[in-house]
Amino acid sequence: MVEQSELNRLFWHSRRGMLELDVLLVPFTQEVYATLSEADRECYRNLLACEDQDMFGWFMERTESEDPELQRMVRMILDRVQPK
Repeated sequence: MVEQSELNRLFWHSRRGMLELDVLLVPFTQEVYATLSEADRECYRNLLACEDQDMFGWFMERTESEDPELQRMVRMILDRVQPK
């Protein structure tokens, strides 16, 4: 179970100040994070430690992360909002 204090902290870390990232990360934190496995939660926290410009490129599918786990998390987030 995820503590509310962790969710609050992640909510603020998910707000990047770049609308394109905010609209992906904030809802993911609020709606999905608590249901993730501990390994996926750690991966998401690692993603939040990345530079905004790197994340922007990954989420806009211009580049891919060299870390396959981070790229998997990016894909998981994108799959929530992109029609298949």
